[in-house]
Parts: sequence; C-alpha cells; structure tokens
Amino acid sequence: MKLSEIKEVLKTVETVSFQLPDGTFVPEHFHVTEIGEISKNFIDCGGTVRKETVVNFQLWDANDYEHRLKPQKLNNIIELSEKILNIKDNEIEVEYQSDTIGKYDLDFDGKNFKLVSKKTACLAKDNCGVPKEKKNLNELQTTGGCCTPNSGCC
Repeated sequence: MKLSEIKEVLKTVETVSFQLPDGTFVPEHFHVTEIGEISKNFIDCGGTVRKETVVNFQLWDANDYEHRLKPQKLNNIIELSEKILNIKDNEIEVEYQSDTIGKYDLDFDGKNFKLVSKKTACLAKDNCGVPKEKKNLNELQTTGGCCTPNSGCC
C-alpha cells in the first residue's frame, strides 16, 4: 500500500486498526511513534546495485488506555511528515514490536489495515546460480513421470 492509498482509506474509516498476520490485532491503544522515509542502497548477490525507498510507520503499544488514534489524527501526522520531511508517495513498511521489531507490508481489507509478512528473496536468480524450481517427487509419481535427464526433477 502506498502513502496516497492510506490517506484515501483514512477518509472513509471511523477507526484505525491493524491486524497481524496471525489474525490478532495491535492493541487499540497503540501509538504511531514515527513516520519517516527509509532508503536502502545495496548490491545484490549478482552484482546489481539497487536502491529501495519506503515510507516507514512505527507502531508502539503505549499502555495509554485513555487515547485512541483516530483516522484524521493519523492523516495529520502523515501530512506533517510529507511537508517537513518531503516524503514521497512510496510503499509503506510498518514496524511493530513483538519478540523483536518486525517489518511488515501494509494492505487494507475494507475494514482493517493488515500487516503482511515480508519475505526475503534472491533478486539475481539468473546471475548467482539459483536453480529454477524443481518438481517434487509426489508430483512426478502422480503424473507417471520418472526422473530422466532434463525432466527438472534433479
């Protein structure tokens, strides 16, 4: 979800709730402790230089049971960060504390914001020797195939 998309959603919802990948919710008394822009310059395992930029939201379980973040308040924080930090319309990455700080992508299901687990991946499969997907043995057995040269099973 991009920054412009969350701003549009915030115009239509009455409450702000974040659901974790396991179905539980961030406690409703959370705070957004920071909004910023993070740029990552790196080189992948194939030697390609890359740059990624995300808008970072950090959520914190504040133990402040008297306050709830309202959509307009979150929108005001976003607009202030855009104005002061010149934040661009990039994808949002959410940080939330569990056993350690977790990083999540953000989605919306029509009612709740969904924290979506992020996965690592090789960005240079063609250059660094990662083999193409192999067929699994069960698939070969059910289709009557056997392991022959160039069959993709070994």
